[in-house]
Amino acid sequence: MYIHVVQKGDVLWKIADRYNVSIQDIVDLNKLSNPNILLPGHALLIPTKNTYTVRRGDTIWKIAQKFGVNIQDLLAENRNINQDLIYPGNVLTIPQRPKPEIDVNAFTYFLGSEAVPIVRGAGPYLTYLSPFAYLINEDGTLVNIADEPAIAEAYSQGVVPMMAIVNFTVNVEGENLANIVLNNPDTIDTLQENIINIMREKGYQGLNIDFEYVLPEDREAYNSFLESTVNRLHNEGFFVSTSLAPKISGEQVGLLYEAHDYPAHGRLADFVVLMTYEWGWRGGEPRAISPINEIRRVLDYAVTVIPRDKILMGFQIYARDWRIPFQEGDEAETISVQDAYNLAYEHMSEIHYDYVSQSPYFYYTDAEGNSHVVWFEDARSAQAKFDTVKQYGLRGISYWGLGYEFPQNFPLLADNFQIKKL
Repeated sequence: MYIHVVQKGDVLWKIADRYNVSIQDIVDLNKLSNPNILLPGHALLIPTKNTYTVRRGDTIWKIAQKFGVNIQDLLAENRNINQDLIYPGNVLTIPQRPKPEIDVNAFTYFLGSEAVPIVRGAGPYLTYLSPFAYLINEDGTLVNIADEPAIAEAYSQGVVPMMAIVNFTVNVEGENLANIVLNNPDTIDTLQENIINIMREKGYQGLNIDFEYVLPEDREAYNSFLESTVNRLHNEGFFVSTSLAPKISGEQVGLLYEAHDYPAHGRLADFVVLMTYEWGWRGGEPRAISPINEIRRVLDYAVTVIPRDKILMGFQIYARDWRIPFQEGDEAETISVQDAYNLAYEHMSEIHYDYVSQSPYFYYTDAEGNSHVVWFEDARSAQAKFDTVKQYGLRGISYWGLGYEFPQNFPLLADNFQIKKL
């Protein structure tokens, strides 16, 4: 696919004509509510065909550049064409580039019947689905969640369900709970038994351990828990993954980071999810949520201590709307990418793009006269993340989290990768 960034004066019919596609195809792929209005800076995803009709002024070189293919490959695909004698109206077959195969996971905190249409829509693009999440208790029991509909729909889509356990809630960081559980062998045994029972009962095939804000002094206890859990679940035929805070070095300090031992997790777990998002968190100052420059700093460290074929890079697929100027204590509103676009069009806001973070943003003024800035994702920022997965040779991608509409994401994902189905 192509990504066309709307410029001032662009109209849809001219864009469609330029790329030799229908207006309706562009409208449908990008969920455009009004095809007659285009905002400067809107990154449109353009569907492509594997054929191209030569136009006046075309050369083989120009066509190869246009489609990002090698001239020799283009000629090999069209042996009946003389590169020096192509004419308007000639139909060329465009060679398809091979796609790397990756694993794709997605967490979802939409549960019960609400999860079914969400999982159904994403299912063709997923390897794993992780309903979020089972909270551990001090006695090793787990707080049940309504995950049965999501699991059933995952199986119908050929997606592997992966159980997720956590030690925190929205309002509680969880370091004390982790301390109690990780340092009590009897509680650990109970917890592991309960995990296995739930996995068997509900049809999970693997486990994701997402323990955050673990005390630095509990680092070795966490490693020991991970090792015994991996051994026990492997014996039962299950796989184990972990979620890791985005560290840039082994010496990084802070409650979120110190107990997350990258080398140990890379050695013990079947794969890890790097939580490379939330730089622009809801209680912080406005900024890109998943800036590519920060993600690359994390990956530069991670690949030195964790095998690349064990790393899933995290990718958030939602937007945040901040009031500005930002004041301590303010919280941004989390919205979908589609909602962000709707806001931009409602206020006719030009969309800007920060090339350092590879993230789009725009400003608007609400009905009460308050100024806002919205940081979100678009086709360009998604492509930057997909390119990063390729460049680092990673196992794949893990989305956080399903349920926020981002129409361009999955078609672009499928255009870049072959999604592994287990």
